[in-house]
Amino acid sequence: MIQQRIVLLSAAGLASALLLAACGSSTEKTSTGTSPGSAVPVATAASQSATSTPAAGGDSGSGHMATTTMVMAKALNGMGSVVTDDKGMTLYRYDMDQANPSKWTCAGECTKTWMPVMVEDSVRTMGVEKSLLGTVHRDGMKQLTLGGWPLYRYMGDTQAGQTNGQAKGNMWYAATPSGAKSTMTG
Repeated sequence: MIQQRIVLLSAAGLASALLLAACGSSTEKTSTGTSPGSAVPVATAASQSATSTPAAGGDSGSGHMATTTMVMAKALNGMGSVVTDDKGMTLYRYDMDQANPSKWTCAGECTKTWMPVMVEDSVRTMGVEKSLLGTVHRDGMKQLTLGGWPLYRYMGDTQAGQTNGQAKGNMWYAATPSGAKSTMTG
């Protein structure tokens, strides 16, 4: 009887240790809700390392997210000047979102195709007016806005400089350095 209890307790302890280890190494982010937040200005700084990585979303259907520490204006594929992230990936805005006040509407399955561009504290700029940058709260994180419009990356853009998301569904457009939508096609 005592031997059976020792085996059961050992198995329970091992299962608990494995669960704790799995939780500690998870890259998933939990969400705190699905309702859009209010816009907040974003701080800018001249030095920070640039990264752009997708992260799995939480139970509100956040899907994937892209993080960035830099936005820059670039002339792409006959598109004129559009905004890209630190990896040169085109940033888009969604006509269903709102600019003033900033509100996002792309959620759930939408974010598997259109990754919200998230920031932590500061964003560097090149060719983009810093005063036009801001953030909107999204699932306990901050989504970058430009001219009030929440920004996204398109999963169909697999290399820097691509604009495959331009005019998708007549709702998604590359963002210009002023936050307007690009009406050109590449």
